[in-house]
Amino acid sequence: MVKQLLLVRHGEAKDSQDQQSDASRDLAARGYQDAVRVGHYLKEQGWQPDVMISSPAVRAAATAQMIAEQLHYPAQQIQLKSGLYEASLRTFLAIINEQHDQLNRILAVGHNPTISYLIEYLTGEEVGNVVPGGSALLEFTVEGWSEISQSTGSLVIYNTPTNLT
Repeated sequence: MVKQLLLVRHGEAKDSQDQQSDASRDLAARGYQDAVRVGHYLKEQGWQPDVMISSPAVRAAATAQMIAEQLHYPAQQIQLKSGLYEASLRTFLAIINEQHDQLNRILAVGHNPTISYLIEYLTGEEVGNVVPGGSALLEFTVEGWSEISQSTGSLVIYNTPTNLT
């Protein structure tokens, strides 16, 4: 059985304002545009997630919502996982590992450096610093999400927003 995991770093965020928490930072105009590009690209490729999960940080949730809109995925079904905000690699992986095995395609929106580390950890491929709005499609030949761990996946494609235009 092939499982696909699409990891997306949230789009470019606005700079922090006085007394504003990091989690409440919204996307910059470019961040919204890039999220729409990612969603449009996925729609063109015929890629549809079975489930979307996201950090609850405003910039991550907004990225997920923009992608969902392009895919006609119901925004109210995006699962906001508090553990994905400031997640360690171990925490992010645990959230992936606990997903239901009947799901075959998961789209997860999170933050760096964890997104970059997770791609490299799961595939053994070096991607460096994933840019805002960057995405990577990983494939795993496993029966269940709990089997995913270090170097069990392959990197199918890595995209930046600029190579989607």
